[in-house]
Amino acid sequence: MSNHICIREARNDDLPGLLDLYKHLHTVDDPLPHSEALAETWDEMRNSPSVRCIVADDQGKVVSSCVVAIVPNLTRGARPFAVVENVVTHSDYRKQGLGQAVVNKAIAIARSHNCHKVILLSNHERREAHHLYEKLGFKDNHSKGYVLHLRDSLKASAGEQLAQDEVRP
Repeated sequence: MSNHICIREARNDDLPGLLDLYKHLHTVDDPLPHSEALAETWDEMRNSPSVRCIVADDQGKVVSSCVVAIVPNLTRGARPFAVVENVVTHSDYRKQGLGQAVVNKAIAIARSHNCHKVILLSNHERREAHHLYEKLGFKDNHSKGYVLHLRDSLKASAGEQLAQDEVRP
């Protein structure tokens, strides 16, 4: 890792750089909401005591990042757990240890919150990333992860509709 790269928590002015960086994570993605809604989401993330966005900064350019969320928990001695998402490094900066550095910072944050585990999901095709996660101590044979993508255009399942009906006042 270069001497001029700093690993730190994201600042308010990092949003444009993060959005550019995320193009290296998802080449095809859902359209972003209008700028006001996007700014509100960014403010919510930045002001949440449970969410941290970690960046690798190369002289003002965001070149790697991840997000860690600390989730309160009533099991495991009421110790929280952490979820790490959106791990990405700009393609011009890969193989320099930046992904490892931002994830290590997320793990340190999880430790500082006394988390009992850190959860990280990765697309099954991202084999290079898997090697990094295994190097950091993550195990792919511990649990099986499932993802349900929710889209506005999809109708709720019958079970979801029942659950929604039950919570309405």
